[in-house]
Amino acid sequence: MLTLQSPFYQLTINPKETTWSLYGPTLNGPSLEDVQLAVHYHLGNSSFKALKAGTHLLAGTVEDSVSLHGPLKKIVVRTPADQNGIRFSLEFALSEIYPLMLLKINVENRGPRPVYLDRMEFLNSGSPYAPRPNPIAMLLGRREAPKFPHGAIRPSPNPGELAFYSNGWQSWSFSGVLKESQRFRRSRLGLLRTPVEIGTGTPVPRKPGWFGSDMFGILADRQNRMGILAGFLAQKQHFGSLEVSTDHYSPILRLWANGDSARLDPGNSVETDWACIYFLQLDSENPLGPYMDAVARENAVSTRLSASNRIDRGKIPTGWCSWYDFYLDVSADDIRQNLNRMVDIQHDIPLDILQIDDGFESRVGDWYTFSKRFPDGVSPLAAEIKQAGFSPGLWLAPFIVHPRSRVAREHPDWILRGMNRLPANTGYLWNTFPHALDLTVPAALEYAAGVIDTAVHQWGFPYLKLDFLFAAAVSGRYKDPTRTRAQVLRSAMEAVRKAAGEDAFLVGCGCPLGPAIGLVDSMRISTDVEQRWEPSHYNLELPFRGEPAVPSARNAIQNTLVRSPMHNRWWINDPDCLLLRESTHLTEAEVRTLASVIALCGGSLLVSDDLSKVSKDRLDVLQSLLPPIGKAPSLLDLFDAVTPSRLRLDLDGPEGQWHVLALFNWDNSTRDLSLQLESFSLDPGEEYFVRTFWDGRVMRVRKDVQAARVPPHGAVVAALRPHKPGSSIYLGSSLHISQGLELTAWDDSPGSLRLRLERPGKASGMVDLYMPKAPGRASLNGEAVNWTVIQEGIYRFPIDFIKTAELEIPYK
Repeated sequence: MLTLQSPFYQLTINPKETTWSLYGPTLNGPSLEDVQLAVHYHLGNSSFKALKAGTHLLAGTVEDSVSLHGPLKKIVVRTPADQNGIRFSLEFALSEIYPLMLLKINVENRGPRPVYLDRMEFLNSGSPYAPRPNPIAMLLGRREAPKFPHGAIRPSPNPGELAFYSNGWQSWSFSGVLKESQRFRRSRLGLLRTPVEIGTGTPVPRKPGWFGSDMFGILADRQNRMGILAGFLAQKQHFGSLEVSTDHYSPILRLWANGDSARLDPGNSVETDWACIYFLQLDSENPLGPYMDAVARENAVSTRLSASNRIDRGKIPTGWCSWYDFYLDVSADDIRQNLNRMVDIQHDIPLDILQIDDGFESRVGDWYTFSKRFPDGVSPLAAEIKQAGFSPGLWLAPFIVHPRSRVAREHPDWILRGMNRLPANTGYLWNTFPHALDLTVPAALEYAAGVIDTAVHQWGFPYLKLDFLFAAAVSGRYKDPTRTRAQVLRSAMEAVRKAAGEDAFLVGCGCPLGPAIGLVDSMRISTDVEQRWEPSHYNLELPFRGEPAVPSARNAIQNTLVRSPMHNRWWINDPDCLLLRESTHLTEAEVRTLASVIALCGGSLLVSDDLSKVSKDRLDVLQSLLPPIGKAPSLLDLFDAVTPSRLRLDLDGPEGQWHVLALFNWDNSTRDLSLQLESFSLDPGEEYFVRTFWDGRVMRVRKDVQAARVPPHGAVVAALRPHKPGSSIYLGSSLHISQGLELTAWDDSPGSLRLRLERPGKASGMVDLYMPKAPGRASLNGEAVNWTVIQEGIYRFPIDFIKTAELEIPYK
């Protein structure tokens, strides 16, 4: 037996059985026992499974090494060449400063013939054939752990109710936490949607309690509040997949790298990305943080963010996008009209970006010829947008082409092929089946990168939204058969980044997550939002209602919440656009919920309405979200619900720290909801002042906030501040959804209270204050102002100012 030890884990390797086990520092924590490894490859019509039990392993010595993840304790285990001349080495490592176990597989071809790699399994634990406990023994109070013929996975010593955090393949793919009685969320539209939503090699189970995932996943024990995260730190070499069964009597967890049947020639070798295991506490403040941070280190994300790995709120994109009102019918005149409207409102609503979306080109793929609605192309518009003081943005889909495009017609050798030399299936899009470019064809990659270079450096668009990027990694027969789909996408994204230059701002969309980390500045982490709560197609809802990744507000919100921990770590999260106009099918409550989720999750904020159609009241909603909060929230029921309903943000300002809480009603009927302090990890014995944002209620509470009638798909957003006896307290305002970031100075002296407020442009609203001493008078920028007494000690001041307000309140 070989052993590695760190402050967090003990790893044992059994060279005779080709298995490994991992234990935490205590007996009460998660464990993996006798985990199996395997490499599957084929040669001609024969398939082979390597690293089976009984494989003779040659072990090296334990070494100390330095890595991106701190000092490592590391050991390399090798095999002799097998009957085909294939040799394997396994690199095991434990970080000394982070709670990470790492594992990498190297495959070397020393034989005379090429082989094709199918799957490299790092973890195969549990068995569907494991015996369940004897029911008579259970009645007698004896709970015996079943014996697992293929090892055992235990998120806790005696697992209770199990659930699984499933991460989707690309931006639009469903992500969420599902339990034993539920089924994996998959499209029922077959080949119309599956190539879009599911990566090749990632399983799509049909049985309840069986789930697949891409890149990483978490087997969570809801009862004992522990879990095991398994995944990869990068997807530069291979897409990684997981499969799980959440039967708590015999849970199963499998983790592998997809070889995509890439050819491994004699004399060559291939090495996987680091696989990673991390044991977590579900109720810790940031349960996914150590893994997310490790992925950021592995992919050098700090070079795209700031040195401190935190994003300046001023760098988070805010702006306008043409898509969700004009769609493909957009014209140059539409862009100019909305540019003029942005100029008119910019002092009150300071947006940064005007992004032209799909519809300007003659066909997808023919980027150098333009629609008749853009007779002069897009370069003159970029100049006008810049001249008006905004940053020009442009939508492109560089890796996919319309089947009737000129590019597809003139360069059939650029098209990725599948079975029978037919174009590879990319799903049903734009009412057709588009073609993917084979980006292992040098000329095709050169064309895609050239479009990016032209858009940035000749047309003048420093902000690019790059869409349908998954097309670079669909299943097909690539011109270069030695490369995996992940390698193709990663190299294509590297070429795109080089062509755009380091100063360009790139947004990935419809993109498999792993290969883009460290190369894009922002990433769409949800499906498209659309004008309805539930999915539809041509206003037909019933057949599409259960689709997990068809555009809708519901589906966009789902992933925005579940993937919020990626924000400020891998990129700036892009939750897609806010829709404000009254002419959509969204209710007022649903618009407020969409606004709340986008704002409280801290990512990009783009609105996508014809601004001439948006009422002042709805523009006020937009104003109250600016500037972006920039910080990701804690999801307090992430592991307990498919769609989290309890969010908490801890913010700081001149007056001290406060909490912003959000509670959502995902039901289709009105419900009475109350903010129970304990469920938000707040002390129920402490007294708090609470101000709800959307209706401006103010109250003083212990234990919970009084029930509110919340309409279907509605939200309660509240600021909580602890009572500080003898001190004045800023309770919040109607000026900003944070109810505190608008406060830039606070001076509570014995004789008076002075505070400063800052907002873009003209601001009107209310500020609520708790003051233990009654105000004698009040002035706003030197002008007398009256107030209203809401309840004892709580005062409401109407405010109306431009940019900055000084509120001075002498005490009686």
